[in-house]
Amino acid sequence: MTEEPNITPNKDQQDITDNTADAMMPISDSSDKHASKEPSANKEPSANEEPSASKESLNNNALAKKKLDQSLKRKRTARKSAEKENNPDTADTPMTPHPIFIEVSQRCLIAANQLKRYSKPTLLPTDTRSAPDLDIGFGQQRALKALHTALDIHASGYHVFAAGENGLGKRTVISRLLSLIAADAPTPDDWVYVHNFTDPRTPLALRLPAGQAAVLQQQVNTLWQQAKKRLSQRFRSDQYQSKIEAIKNDTHQKESHAYDALNAEGKQYDLALTFRPFDNKAVFVHPSQLAAETSEMDDKEGKLSHSRKNNSLINDNKEAATASADESDVKANNKAYSSEYETELNNFAQKNHMQKRLSQLTIALEQLEDEANDAIESLHRNIAKRALQPLFTPIYEQFSAHPIVVEYLKVVFADMVTHVERIVNGDDEEFVTALLATTPSRYAVNVVISHEPDSGAPVILEDLPTHLNLLGHVEQITQLGTVTTDVSMIRAGALHRANGGYLLLEASHLLEHPYAWQGLKRALQSRKIKLSSLEQMLTLTGSLSLAPAPIELDIKVILLGEADLYYELLELEPEFDAVFKVRADFHDDVVRTHEHELALVGKMADIIDYANLYPFDRRAQAALLEHLSLQAEDQDRLSLHSDLLIKLLHESNRHARLGGQDIVSAKHVVQAIEDMDERSGYLRDLYWDELKNGQQLIQTQGEAVGQVNALTVVSYADSEFGMPARLTAVIQPNIGTGEILDIERDVDLGGSLHAKGMLIMTSYLRALFSQHHALNFSASLAFEQSYAHIDGDSATVSEGCALLSALANVPINQSLAITGSMNQLGEVQAVGGINSKIAGFFDACREQELTGQQGVVIPMANVKQLMLRDDIITAVKAGSFHIYGVHTLSEALTLMTGLPIDTMNKKGRYRKETLFGKVLSRLMLWDENQNTDDDIDDKKSKKKAKKKRQAKRQKEEDKKKAVNKDKTLDEDNGIATDEAP
Repeated sequence: MTEEPNITPNKDQQDITDNTADAMMPISDSSDKHASKEPSANKEPSANEEPSASKESLNNNALAKKKLDQSLKRKRTARKSAEKENNPDTADTPMTPHPIFIEVSQRCLIAANQLKRYSKPTLLPTDTRSAPDLDIGFGQQRALKALHTALDIHASGYHVFAAGENGLGKRTVISRLLSLIAADAPTPDDWVYVHNFTDPRTPLALRLPAGQAAVLQQQVNTLWQQAKKRLSQRFRSDQYQSKIEAIKNDTHQKESHAYDALNAEGKQYDLALTFRPFDNKAVFVHPSQLAAETSEMDDKEGKLSHSRKNNSLINDNKEAATASADESDVKANNKAYSSEYETELNNFAQKNHMQKRLSQLTIALEQLEDEANDAIESLHRNIAKRALQPLFTPIYEQFSAHPIVVEYLKVVFADMVTHVERIVNGDDEEFVTALLATTPSRYAVNVVISHEPDSGAPVILEDLPTHLNLLGHVEQITQLGTVTTDVSMIRAGALHRANGGYLLLEASHLLEHPYAWQGLKRALQSRKIKLSSLEQMLTLTGSLSLAPAPIELDIKVILLGEADLYYELLELEPEFDAVFKVRADFHDDVVRTHEHELALVGKMADIIDYANLYPFDRRAQAALLEHLSLQAEDQDRLSLHSDLLIKLLHESNRHARLGGQDIVSAKHVVQAIEDMDERSGYLRDLYWDELKNGQQLIQTQGEAVGQVNALTVVSYADSEFGMPARLTAVIQPNIGTGEILDIERDVDLGGSLHAKGMLIMTSYLRALFSQHHALNFSASLAFEQSYAHIDGDSATVSEGCALLSALANVPINQSLAITGSMNQLGEVQAVGGINSKIAGFFDACREQELTGQQGVVIPMANVKQLMLRDDIITAVKAGSFHIYGVHTLSEALTLMTGLPIDTMNKKGRYRKETLFGKVLSRLMLWDENQNTDDDIDDKKSKKKAKKKRQAKRQKEEDKKKAVNKDKTLDEDNGIATDEAP
């Protein structure tokens, strides 16, 4: 056997080639060859002989006809010989298997003990209660090493992307590891936001040791309550009231002395100082005018008193009396003001001088009033200082080690002293306790994040990583249509809570929310948490809000996601690699050793204890381990998918509980596996129904040319199952140059991997036969009754078998199904889903009756991945089903056709009974048929051309004869004319 595609024809094929060459020899060459063997009497005449043209033409035609008949006879003989060799139904075909077939079958047959690896229950714990302790990093040493590297480096950008499939338990493993590391890490500081008295729109961020933020908040709240109570008491005391009265009396006395002095000065100019009744403004008037105004006021008071005494008069008389009194008052006022005007004109100079003096006095009195107010304010401040100082002093001492806190408390003290009146009065919103608060927002201490002392570093998992939940936000409240906010409405985000520790995020969730990735990236690059308004980002407007001071950020972020997402981020986000410099790869499986089996049992025990399930006995543990190997599709590996294991443990526990057992056994595990398989088998059952009804055409017995049972896997949602599919090949001789039409690809039902496998198979065939004979055919391949998308190269060997069967006209055993990938050298390569594929064909054979001849042909490289069902193994042991493993396409073809494939003779040529020899014979036969047809066409063409030449020659001769006849007649007529005269 050989795996190389370079071949040479054997002796028999060379004979066929020679005969074909003789048959296709040009007629002229053949005539020369046989003419030399003719007797001398039949030789052509010499040059001095002049045979007639008709005799020469007749001899040549007869000779050519004779040669052509001989050639056709040889061709018919070669064709019958080739058809006899290629006809599988002839009596000459041996009924006993070919020795090479027997040898290949025995060599490739896989024993039953190779179909599954069992765990030994005796080597496992009695039950999970005696299982070893859980190893957190079991099977993920590579990922844990990468995590430790990132955690030990405090430079910028050393954050982690944990890459691995969903369900591996990445979150659980990392959370447990970080919890152990964080327990010994220093506890990060607390952070609070307080009011900025210099710039109220920018609250201040204060940093305190762990646990001190809540203490400061409590102290300030208590301080406010005590301060308000003490100030209220001081400002309601008799001492305070007497001091205020003294300041007022002193001020009033000074004002009176000033007015008296100015009035005495006015008397020198015959002017008196008085206050106008309607605006209480001080003015100088003549003394007589002052007396008139006094009497007028007395009259008005008398009339008003008289009016009150006559309340019993009727309304009409009352109104008349009132109108009369008003009229007399107006007249009196007019008269008084007229005299006043005349007096003022007379005393204008003196009055102007005194009016200026009065203005100067007014300014002096205003200054006097300001001094009084200053005195009152000074009194208030002194009272406030004396009242508040005892309250602030203990807090100063308590936080003396934190100068920034002491500085803030001093500013609060100064602000309270400055606004003591507004605090006591309680008529200003800034100094009124807010809703659901104990302190006005002006003095509130908003604890953003607080930690218990010596509690270690925080480990935070944010399951909804929006921009607001990551970076925090400022809440707003609407009152009477007005939107307001303050420092007490600042809310922390996940970065605040995880600051100084570790933050876990699902990468896919992070990318779902707008601006979340941008905000996280900005915070990690700047190492600061800066709150920003998402409303302004989205609408480019937004209402006026606070801009809190940024907080220093010291954190390690771990993103959880699949590897495909990691590659997409690397490609689409230029700065991703600069922020997440460490990638931690989580493995899907682990090598199956006794130590690892015990470690997995420890993992089972941990899950069982956490979920409070029944213990599992050793046989149940063995069944679980075997199922994990099946999920890993490898006898020597164990799957690490935690989700699958947790699901299986819970469902097995349910069956034990329903059966009244207090311990889970192997039968409960098997029943749980069967239930899970049944739930996900809806589409598979539909397919088997179609197979039973004959709608799906699958043949598991007999033989067929150009038809193969290919093993495929159908993936549907969270389930997959194997099923056979009919693959057919059709040949069109003498059309094309070896092109192979992939129908699936041409109708967009085949993927790129499927197309690659087809091209590899095409290249292999070209290299195999084109050096011996031109590929004078075209072919087409198709999966029959396939209406869904197909991808993968696992059908390459199946396609090669179907195509070579059609080329050689050799039938394929339909009792066997085949799968496998192939390279350009004809070597069979491993494929995926091998257990599902075998189970699918076994079920189809069992549905149509097992004959003892059925089986599957798989790549030998897949033998280590076999974890077959127990019923399949039982059938193999009983000889009802067979499994073969092959290394090359030649071995697969031997098993499928029963013929030797590429056996050579001593001259290095393929024997005529081999499959490749039959293919070459057919290629040459098609070529001969094409040449025969060409010869017949050439003969017809020559006959037709000869007839045309003869007709043309005859026409020319007839024309020449007609011309000569006319010429003779003309000559005869001319002679007759000459004789007449």
